[in-house]
Amino acid sequence: MAYRYTGFDLTRKVALVTGGNGGIGLGFAEALAQAGADVCIWGTNEQKNEDALRVVEAAGAGKTAALVCDVSDSAAVDSAMAETVDRFGRVDGCFVNAGVTGDKSIKSVLDISDEEFRRVTKVNLDGAFWTLRAAARHMVERAEAGDPGGRLVATASLAAISGAARNEHYGATKGGLVSMVRAMATELARHGITANSVLPGWIETEMTEAAFNWDRFRDNVLPRIPARRWGQPADFAGIAIYLMSNASAYHTGDSILIDGGYWIF
Repeated sequence: MAYRYTGFDLTRKVALVTGGNGGIGLGFAEALAQAGADVCIWGTNEQKNEDALRVVEAAGAGKTAALVCDVSDSAAVDSAMAETVDRFGRVDGCFVNAGVTGDKSIKSVLDISDEEFRRVTKVNLDGAFWTLRAAARHMVERAEAGDPGGRLVATASLAAISGAARNEHYGATKGGLVSMVRAMATELARHGITANSVLPGWIETEMTEAAFNWDRFRDNVLPRIPARRWGQPADFAGIAIYLMSNASAYHTGDSILIDGGYWIF
């Protein structure tokens, strides 16, 4: 009988995707469902959650759920994690994708107010930490009971490694997220848990719509992308399946850039 590699089969694995009701998060969730995973989505908009859930279900997911959760509230995160585990029995992979962008009306770092700084950091950094911590607690507890393993995946950004003018607060959250993930990769490896970050480049989503419709931005940025197109949420399907799967068991602490070649050009 011929050998069949099953490293990418996600059957009976449970994936949690925060910010999974649109953009890259929905791209993650749909791909994970196609590979056989049960999928739970967290988002703050109930209608968008329900719309996304239909997409995930159509992709072939087994068990599905969509929970309303504001990740900037640590108590809400812990509650939503407990409910997710209660509904699914476990969480094998946590994709921390919920995030917000900086105020597009800001013209200079000198104009970033304390309130605007905290608006971005409380979701992108604090919220990411609350979620990763809650998932790690569950995974470590499971490992100590004799069931090791787990996947932590955080959506950072090209802004983590490049100079994001007028977005210093956004860049700070994404750079901090990369460092946080590396620390977790080191600490949690003994439990069979991997932790990696994904750094998207210029991806066409609701979050980037305003910039992509601005002629000056489009005409200056698009020619600098060797792939000669904007990225799409579907471009993150492969990396989601890989990082969730057994195939990535020895791959941890990495920052994986998906940008059509923008950074190297």
